[in-house]
Amino acid sequence: MPITDEGRHFAQEYRVRLGDVDARGTLRVDGVARYLQDIATDDWEDTGVASSDVWVVRRTSLRLAPGARWPSYLDYLRFVTWCGGVGGAWAERRTNVYVNDELRLEAVAIWVPTDHDGHPVRMRPSFFGAYGEGVKARKVSGRVVTPPLPPNAPRRPWPLRRSDVDIVGHVNNAALWKAVYEFVRDEHRSITVIHHGSVEWGDDVILAWAEDQLWLVVGDEIRVSATYGH
Repeated sequence: MPITDEGRHFAQEYRVRLGDVDARGTLRVDGVARYLQDIATDDWEDTGVASSDVWVVRRTSLRLAPGARWPSYLDYLRFVTWCGGVGGAWAERRTNVYVNDELRLEAVAIWVPTDHDGHPVRMRPSFFGAYGEGVKARKVSGRVVTPPLPPNAPRRPWPLRRSDVDIVGHVNNAALWKAVYEFVRDEHRSITVIHHGSVEWGDDVILAWAEDQLWLVVGDEIRVSATYGH
């Protein structure tokens, strides 16, 4: 997406390292998710806004730019991120990823500010002080749709690891994208991951999949869903 001229923009560089690539040296999608999470944190910290809110991601869509290839081992990635719009209790974060000034990836995420009990809170004036009053002009929807899980979809356990859990007490967003990596192939150029509920330590998680879709399920409840297309 073209970068707007209004409001705050934040840029950061990361170099692709061994821990984020597959056996071919291609950047994995869970590695991209971690970078997106990190730049969101770095941007928010750089605003200098003092807040006790905890931001959690609700939905992330990732798209490979037309004609581009996935970044690879030792590529220098330049991330540029900005606020694409807001709702009553959420904000849209857009991020473009470049290699040598060539656009490779585009990401759009909905982030929700919550209190320490995990309850969503309204957008605060300090947010608009940092990102500009102009972002109020673009209203974005925070609505998510749960893709139905076919009863005959293949299923298998998806064991959790202690290293998956972050300081909020949930399985981290980037760790959940590892399930997506099991199914995404080079021909898939768009991916959307929706967090319908948190995955927590001790949950018995089941991974289910169908064509171009997957679900992480606890009991009868869909906690995470993903779709990926060509």
